[in-house]
Amino acid sequence: MTTTAAARQELAHFLRSRRERISPEQVGLPPGRRRRTPGLRREEVANLAAVGVTWYTWLEQARDIQVSAQVADAIGRALLLDPHERSHLFVLAGVPDPAPFASCPGMSDQIREVLERLEPIPAAVANSRCDVIAHNRTYGRLVDDLDALPFEDRNVMWLILTHPLWREALPDWEESARIVVGKFRSAMAEHLAEPTWKALVKRLQLASPEFCEFWDRHEVLEPEGRVKRFINPHVGLMSFVHTSLWLGPRQGPRLTTYTPADDVTRERLDRLYEIALARDAAPVPA
Repeated sequence: MTTTAAARQELAHFLRSRRERISPEQVGLPPGRRRRTPGLRREEVANLAAVGVTWYTWLEQARDIQVSAQVADAIGRALLLDPHERSHLFVLAGVPDPAPFASCPGMSDQIREVLERLEPIPAAVANSRCDVIAHNRTYGRLVDDLDALPFEDRNVMWLILTHPLWREALPDWEESARIVVGKFRSAMAEHLAEPTWKALVKRLQLASPEFCEFWDRHEVLEPEGRVKRFINPHVGLMSFVHTSLWLGPRQGPRLTTYTPADDVTRERLDRLYEIALARDAAPVPA
């Protein structure tokens, strides 16, 4: 896949910003002396990723060179990228990620089992940037097929503000959008200098006039349990009590559950769960 000049330039800036945030000690290198720039040197990243120094230098200079999925994977590991940053790297490089669900801080096999055991109650793990890291089957079907979306679009704020089906599915759309933007601004206070956070804001500003309006209000909100309503295309209106359980630091990953707020929702949720199970059991087309 051919990348554009703009994508190559963005990739170059992104790689440099990620390189400069990592100390040599974090990757098992001696601190050394007379470092003129913060973080790792280009040759150190190249050695960690097992690529040529000249080639990696060209990559950070936005030269028109091809990046394979294997090399992108090696660079992502060398730069200690989290799942969202890793996805961003592959998008900019113009290659598919061979392991889009690479492990991330705060996730474990035990947490994934908890998500499955909670079914049919919808549940998901999200980070403070609103990225959905993992989810169970009923959460994935609350609105549309979440698994069909690229990883970089599995962001609650992005879905609410830009996805037509999510907009139609939320009877309280304006209030939901305002709240999610306010929560994001509160969380971003600890990440103001991080390129991935700024890139998400820029992406939303270009895609959603409503985001710009809410963002300019400078509202800051804390997560709280409340009733959320969804109009599912298969089973109709459902009401849930929304609860977050923190898996780490206050602004770290959280497990979010949607408990039925009434008997009608409980019945409809059981039907949605049956639909999700049936689709999982369907044979994959040859």
